[in-house]
Amino acid sequence: MSDDIWRRQEDNKDEPEYGTDFGTDFGTVQFADDATNESPLTLTGDTGDLPHWTEPPTGEMPRFTETRDDSSSNVWETFQQRNEPPVRPEKLSIGTDPTGDRARRPEPRDVSYEIPSDPSYDITGGQARPQQVRRGQGNARRKTSSGGVSGRDMPTAVTTGLILLAAFIIAEMWRPVAVLLIVTAILGLAGVEFFGKVTEKGYRPATLAGLAACVSAPLAAYWIGDAALPLVVTFAFIAISIGFVGAQGVQSGPMPNTAITSMAVVWIGLLGSFAALILRYSTNAAVPSSIGTDTLFLIVAGVVANDVGALMIGSSIGRTPVREWVSPGKTVEGLVGGAIATFVAVALIGSRSDTWNSLGELLLLALVISVMAPIGDLVESMFKRNLDVKDFGSIVPGHGGILDRFDSFLFVLPSAYYLMLVLEPWVK
Repeated sequence: MSDDIWRRQEDNKDEPEYGTDFGTDFGTVQFADDATNESPLTLTGDTGDLPHWTEPPTGEMPRFTETRDDSSSNVWETFQQRNEPPVRPEKLSIGTDPTGDRARRPEPRDVSYEIPSDPSYDITGGQARPQQVRRGQGNARRKTSSGGVSGRDMPTAVTTGLILLAAFIIAEMWRPVAVLLIVTAILGLAGVEFFGKVTEKGYRPATLAGLAACVSAPLAAYWIGDAALPLVVTFAFIAISIGFVGAQGVQSGPMPNTAITSMAVVWIGLLGSFAALILRYSTNAAVPSSIGTDTLFLIVAGVVANDVGALMIGSSIGRTPVREWVSPGKTVEGLVGGAIATFVAVALIGSRSDTWNSLGELLLLALVISVMAPIGDLVESMFKRNLDVKDFGSIVPGHGGILDRFDSFLFVLPSAYYLMLVLEPWVK
């Protein structure tokens, strides 16, 4: 019996009462046999009407028929289902068929002008080499069985050095233009080594324009003078830039390759051409004819003495590296030994000269060589470290390449030239 029955009894006072009245405690209770005007409560379904409660049990098990009402779905059902990751729809292109062959097979890209991505072809100059292991407190460099120093065959190096020195002396004794030809050949070969090595490391320099500038710079300096050098560098840069403008695309690397080519023009061609400017003074009628050849000979003697002194002292008592990340074998003790050897060689040879006849001027020249020669050597070692190479070449037995042998001269020559212009040693 529901609460609606009680409410209807209160509302319908005039209708006859039904049920059994148990007083105020329980009120009127309706039994199945009591007369009532209410329809009996029945439960029907697919199995028929339920039996009356007074009938004996039938022994049948109740059956439940599953019915699904979409309007009253189970709210917990969404929490019991497994969450599937969202599927990202395919990118659609208007006007094309995303399922067609063109979408599945992209058109091949022209890579003929692209620089390979292999680490050995790193256009930035390669990766840094691992730190070298420092030796003990003994020799700074490992001695070899032939009596040389690590990486250098001393007997071969000495023999090659003597041959080069003899050829230089013969050319100086003949005429200045013969020395000019040697200087031009050295700068040209150094340029070939440089461009070949940077090409191996991934750069694509304008080799033809760079070599033309390295060779023409000393010739123009000897012919016209120092006024020709800005002209050579300017037109070399223009030629290099125009060459990359004519390339197929930006994959040719115009900026880094123009920079690496211009670097060779300045480092090798421009700095090396100061040897021609020094020789040119031997053709000037206003000064002694031997001033150019004598000065260049003093420079060669001082640089060779600096290299030999630094090698001997550094390999025996060298302990303190100058710049370990650049070259662990170059030590402060070697610098001191090289400077002493330079002062001795320049003073002894200069005393036999008719132009550099002042000891003070010779000492200034020796000081310039002692400072600039090691810097030129360190700069070249720094570039080799950046390229991750041991030598730029192997054309000079026992020394490596041309650029490895004459790197110190590239910084000494312009410094000595301007010192000569300031001191004017030919003036008595």
